[in-house]
Amino acid sequence: METTPNSPETKDYFYLIGLAVVWGTSYILIKRGLDVFTPLQVATLRLGISAVALAPLAYVHLRKISWGQVPLLVVIGITGTGLPSFLFPYAQVHLSSSLTGMLSALNPLCTFLLAWLFFADKSAGRRQFIGVLLGLLGAVMLAWAAPGEAGQTTQFAYAGLVLFACFCYATSSNLVAAYFNDVSSLTITVCSFFIVGVPALIWALTAGAVVGTITAAPANEGWWALACVTGLAIGSTVLASIIFFRMVQRTGPVFSSTVSYIIPLVALLWGLFDGEGFAALQIPAIVLVLAGVALSRGK
Repeated sequence: METTPNSPETKDYFYLIGLAVVWGTSYILIKRGLDVFTPLQVATLRLGISAVALAPLAYVHLRKISWGQVPLLVVIGITGTGLPSFLFPYAQVHLSSSLTGMLSALNPLCTFLLAWLFFADKSAGRRQFIGVLLGLLGAVMLAWAAPGEAGQTTQFAYAGLVLFACFCYATSSNLVAAYFNDVSSLTITVCSFFIVGVPALIWALTAGAVVGTITAAPANEGWWALACVTGLAIGSTVLASIIFFRMVQRTGPVFSSTVSYIIPLVALLWGLFDGEGFAALQIPAIVLVLAGVALSRGK
């Protein structure tokens, strides 16, 4: 089903800023979760708590979808939250929260590329592809110049996980825009997240041994880490995704993905507040990324 998105209204720009603040904060919350939990535990807890938060709505909204929509909702759940929930914690084992947030600015480029390759958006010209090249060059500079104990080869490898996560988000938003424009954003969120969240919760509470990890942590560190992951799940995963999917339906995937313009700034400010290092070369690098995003969206 093809639909024509509406032009963004004033309220859409406010939603965009609010989403950027919430999602830009998610990287420091992941970092705090990793103080106690393993990346696998952070990911499964995030998905599992999201499923618990949505459980009261699951019965009503699962009945609103047809069996024919289930396969695509599974793909949306896996790409929109499932895989990224694992990729970001694993990346942040070796990358700072601010660098991870800045690299997430590549999301609009990935959205554009997938829309052009697979979703019948053939309006791209030379300007758009120059934008893609500039954005990728900026991403390489970011990973190369970032201060940290990990070597450059290691940072490039883990930056690749962030790029993969951006392509996952791009897949999810393009699918929502193409096939679920007449479905409530709340229904999309509940169904897609519940599908991936329930198995994750079962693993976290059994083989994942998260309860033992919390109780074994010094003082209240385990509970603080759990609180950070809970905030990550409810704020950055559930509530933000409902708003984001609604924006995709209203304005299209490309405008909605421009939330990534502001996320790097929020993530950078949190990183600096938390004492993370910052290299001067990262300034022109992030400018290149954002310039590439702007060009890739140009008509």
